[in-house]
Amino acid sequence: MADHYDVLGVARDASPDEIKKAYRRLARELHPDVNPGEDASERFKLVTHAYDVLSDPEQRRRYDSGGDAFGGAGAGFGGFSDIFETFFGGGGGGSRAARPRSRRERGQDALVRVNLDLRDVVFGTHRDLEVDTAVLCDTCQGSCCQPGTQPVTCDICRGAGHIQRQVRSLLGNVVTNVPCPTCQGYGTTIPYPCSSCQGQGRVRSRRTVSIDIPAGVETGLRLQLPGSGEVGPAGGPNGDLYIEVSVAADDVFSRDGDDLLATLEVSMPDAILGTETTIESLDGPVDLEIRPGVQSGDILTIKGRGITPLRGSQRGDLRVGVQVVTPSRLDAKERALVEELRKRTKAPAPALSHFHQGVFAKLRDRFRNH
Repeated sequence: MADHYDVLGVARDASPDEIKKAYRRLARELHPDVNPGEDASERFKLVTHAYDVLSDPEQRRRYDSGGDAFGGAGAGFGGFSDIFETFFGGGGGGSRAARPRSRRERGQDALVRVNLDLRDVVFGTHRDLEVDTAVLCDTCQGSCCQPGTQPVTCDICRGAGHIQRQVRSLLGNVVTNVPCPTCQGYGTTIPYPCSSCQGQGRVRSRRTVSIDIPAGVETGLRLQLPGSGEVGPAGGPNGDLYIEVSVAADDVFSRDGDDLLATLEVSMPDAILGTETTIESLDGPVDLEIRPGVQSGDILTIKGRGITPLRGSQRGDLRVGVQVVTPSRLDAKERALVEELRKRTKAPAPALSHFHQGVFAKLRDRFRNH
């Protein structure tokens, strides 16, 4: 059996006032209505028993002289009365749980998934979404009652929302509160429930929610719309609505942070001599100059044609990787021209070098996830 003075955290010569103050402090911390943990419940019992012994002069005298270690605990577990009376405004089991429950509760959050394409990500978009959630009942406006009627006080608990039960334990008789089975703890009953919502104060309905989706979002991102979820029971406050984004893959462009990536196929003559061309970006046509001697894997950057970041205004770039296309079929005249070119340029013989996968050799690490 733990030492009662150690349990309360006081010295053996502590005054009755010091013992009472220590007991009050611990009771506030460990009472089951405040701290529902199992360890707290066991400590609460020890604290209460220790206070019962040390607050009674006769029991404390016997305890200090090495008498009954339990201090007469078998006579009953009277500490509950003191706790309820001192801290929760009433004896015999009055507590925070004794207050009637409110029918009004916060509604649950709702989740809607929206599919976007890459253009939506670049520029942002507006969507009108159909959401199937609980909404306020038009008939009763959340009162749960048929129009013209109202809740009545429960005649079993008389509006308290709970009833008291006496439970016998090893420490004596303990009075506890349990929800009233007639009113389920609300303190009132509804004799005439609303016929439209069956007394719930809300009904299921489909409604339209408008949302501006900013540029820069990505797959898996959730946008929160506070108060746009479903209404709570009995017209309680709305939960939140979450919009989860899913971005479809594009046939031409891929994303690397705030930049867009694409591949441009260039014929061998254009790669050798250089040329000017027009490509279609997500903003529209863009003129692009290809310098003479461009190589496969070279990157051409077009500033400001990428994605607007989610938290910022400076758009990323459009980066175009060059892939020089080697002709696979040549007629006799073309072949002769190429052989003549090889003789004049004195190209080195093919040689092994470090292996790089794909035309974006310079950016292979960054492109690995794309």
